[in-house]
Amino acid sequence: MTATLTKSVFTFFNKLEKNNNRDWFNDNKTEFKKIEKEVKLFYNKILENLNKHDDIDKLKIFRIYRDVRFSKNKLPYKTHFGGSFHRSKPKLRGGYYLHIQPNNESFIATGFWEPASADLMRIRKEFEMDDEEIRTVINNKKFKNIWGDFVGDEVKTAPRGFNKDHKAIDLIKKKQYIFTKKFTDKEVLDLNFINEIDIAFKAIRPYFNYMSDVLTTDLNGVSLI
Repeated sequence: MTATLTKSVFTFFNKLEKNNNRDWFNDNKTEFKKIEKEVKLFYNKILENLNKHDDIDKLKIFRIYRDVRFSKNKLPYKTHFGGSFHRSKPKLRGGYYLHIQPNNESFIATGFWEPASADLMRIRKEFEMDDEEIRTVINNKKFKNIWGDFVGDEVKTAPRGFNKDHKAIDLIKKKQYIFTKKFTDKEVLDLNFINEIDIAFKAIRPYFNYMSDVLTTDLNGVSLI
């Protein structure tokens, strides 16, 4: 049976957004637990699909409770579900993410959110040396139709030690190497949503293959693992 999400997920979060307090949440916790169970089944079905064509060593579904210790926003609960799928290291690099939020705010994401400093330097040095291969991957028509362009943070001009006039500076100055794909509420509730996720995740593979090769070798192409 195909795994699907129901409208109750969005309905609950819309109500929570208007009643983001512990009393209301505790009064409606039974409903939340029912929805949470549905969503966890959905994430685990994605995991099952991914492991048919990739090697995922961990699924992490984030808790609804917000960490408000260092935040100006003291609302206690998130109004979305988020879950990440970690590829098996050290050979495979990159990760997948699914974000479920009402009002057309749902999306999937792939790539490298917070690369370790050594990995970030390795990526930048690769692009400084040769940017043709990565551009061939990300400018492929099929790839671009699904994932579009890179998103994420970047430095204003150039990282320390790199020439701001380098022909690959648009890639070098990035601090994150992420792709995202948005979905409407209608698309999320569609029976085919889980298949659309899997199609998109399969399409990212050439990018992951390239980046995994970069991050497991030195600049001379010698394996580090």
